[in-house]
Amino acid sequence: MRETAWDLSASVRTGKRSAVDVVREALDRLSGRDPRLKAFISSLPETAMQAASRIDSARQRGERLGPLAGVPVAVKDNLCAAKGITTCGSRILENYRAPYQAHVVDRLEAAGAILIGKTNLDEFAMGSSTENSAFFTTRNPWDTRSVAGGSSGGSAAAVAAGMVSGALGSDTGGSVRLPASFCGVVGLKPTYGRVSRFGLVAFGSSLDQIGILATDARDAALLLSVIAGHDARDSTSVCEPVPDYVTSLDRPLKGLRIGISEEYFGEGLAEDVRRTTEAAIKELEKQGAVTVSIHLPHMKYGVACYYIVSSAEASSNLARYDGVHFGHRAAKPKDAMDVYCSSRGEGFGAEVKRRIMLGTYALSSGYYDAYYLKALQVRRLIKRDFDRAFETVDVIASPVSPTTAFAIGEKAGDPLAMYLGDLYTLSANLAGLCAISVPCGFDRAGLPIGLQLLGPPFAEETLLSTAHQYQQFTDFHLQEPPLVAA
Repeated sequence: MRETAWDLSASVRTGKRSAVDVVREALDRLSGRDPRLKAFISSLPETAMQAASRIDSARQRGERLGPLAGVPVAVKDNLCAAKGITTCGSRILENYRAPYQAHVVDRLEAAGAILIGKTNLDEFAMGSSTENSAFFTTRNPWDTRSVAGGSSGGSAAAVAAGMVSGALGSDTGGSVRLPASFCGVVGLKPTYGRVSRFGLVAFGSSLDQIGILATDARDAALLLSVIAGHDARDSTSVCEPVPDYVTSLDRPLKGLRIGISEEYFGEGLAEDVRRTTEAAIKELEKQGAVTVSIHLPHMKYGVACYYIVSSAEASSNLARYDGVHFGHRAAKPKDAMDVYCSSRGEGFGAEVKRRIMLGTYALSSGYYDAYYLKALQVRRLIKRDFDRAFETVDVIASPVSPTTAFAIGEKAGDPLAMYLGDLYTLSANLAGLCAISVPCGFDRAGLPIGLQLLGPPFAEETLLSTAHQYQQFTDFHLQEPPLVAA
């Protein structure tokens, strides 16, 4: 049975369970389940047990423990950690050890959480299925023939399979919410600037945001309370007070205005997903929310806009991996130019190369105005659409993805089909919004479906309380994949 971070921490802080026992059990689950799922790139059993022992000693001395004391967690392997390696799912960083630690990892450890491993991802977070990892594909705990989603597929699978009680991922265009939907867990993308990106290996710097994978909305609120807040080391980190997200969960839904846009329910949406999402919205109405029709006319340009902006930023950010400063270097280069070309050619996978070339082209002389500048202008129009919508509604409800988890290999040879899977999620990143995926049902094959709730900047309290209230009347988040229940 999966255990929540909230319950585990309470049991450790009150002495009902030792942190050592909790972590040992988590590591046993990892060793028993991960060979089938491939959620983890690396595990940290020794340092995890040492950290657990320190927490137990602190409790015995009567010291006050943090809100995540003894809770086993995982982080996506594009977050730098002092322990182990940080690969970003790429051969070019296969043996890289970061010289510093991500701000969010520091915050988790300060709160008593215990890092037991680094999770798999699409290489440099570029993908929607975790099939682009240089090492292996993460499998969905609900059906190991299906993808776990991406790019934070490893984190989502680890939570869904009960190997950890919470995990961190990154969300550039839906990379937390999509795998959360596919794996039947909660996935929260905070507002851009709400959580420090210090120590997150950059993909698209104006889009990236560190997010949370959790069993339920209360755990997501607890984790956000720990990692949110200003960090002077990140110039995009916003100096906004951090609310107590947990105490805000009991807000009633009476009078909550939910925006419904036809753009989220058009062509290409699977009937099971449509039916289940609409049923979830009706459940929110039963609890007192009211629905309001809205229009987001520029959302249809989101995929094209996103893949130009994100690829351009990726081209710039990944230029540093040159075979000289750090990372993989070709064994026998002919000259200085060959060091650069061969190292990058050997180190990067096909999807990363595709996006680097697309981004470099969009930024090149003679094409900048036609592509990159135009994409920035469209991005502004998309944001304006959302700004106007939030003048009349509190949240917007939609599906997370047009489909449920697809079979491994089904879309691997069709990049456009893969990109279109992000249609409903990437606008939140372009507009700098917060968004959450909440389990709301299953398709005919028994695969999970997520309800997406989007809010204006810094409306995480509203999203989390809405999700929590929904979970008081439904049990989809309590359902466990066969691999866990066995």
